[in-house]
Amino acid sequence: MVNKEALLQTLNKKLIVSCQALEDEPLHSSYIMSRMAVAAKQGGAAGIRANSKEDIAAMKETVDLPIIGIVKRDYADSPVYITATMKEIEELVSVGTEMIALDATKRIRPNKITLEEFIQQVKTTYPDQLLMADIATLDEAILAQKLGFDVISTTLIGYTEESKGHKLYENDFALLKEILEHVSVPVFAEGNVYTPEAAKRCLELGCHAVVVGGAITRPQQITQRFVHTIES
Repeated sequence: MVNKEALLQTLNKKLIVSCQALEDEPLHSSYIMSRMAVAAKQGGAAGIRANSKEDIAAMKETVDLPIIGIVKRDYADSPVYITATMKEIEELVSVGTEMIALDATKRIRPNKITLEEFIQQVKTTYPDQLLMADIATLDEAILAQKLGFDVISTTLIGYTEESKGHKLYENDFALLKEILEHVSVPVFAEGNVYTPEAAKRCLELGCHAVVVGGAITRPQQITQRFVHTIES
């Protein structure tokens, strides 16, 4: 069983690197992601966020950092794709994932299950599992705390209909500030954190930790940003 207080202390005011590559991306490979995790550790990361039990199993053979695990899987009857059902929860538990992150928006999950119903299932089956709520709005952050999530992450800001057009960093992280004012559980900043300065600002505002992915581990996106700036 993971000690919640010890884990949170390990991640306090630190950088977590998201090492993910989907099937249509050039670095898609559990081996490559495990080496990316090694690079992140050597650079000073305190934790890893990873997608799929295969990638997590490979990472656990190469690094001893705590892993925030997800499974991205599309379902025909729901827009929710981050750890959407008990199937994904079971996969992540099977490889000893220290913390499991899941979509905690108000959208209906596969099989027309609400978030409240899903969390009850998870907590009944795995009462000791640490859970992170990936949210997109202030209301969702407040609800996540009420439902007993251990950590709240701003992962989905701008990626849902309710938050469409918003970015984590706009107006000096205005939405992040609101979330920090209204919840008492640890908040992790994640989503469009492109620079070290932005990451530092999130921590200064009161975030427990910051998660950076594409700016570090997705070379095609990094290249696109350079090309776009040069050509504009």
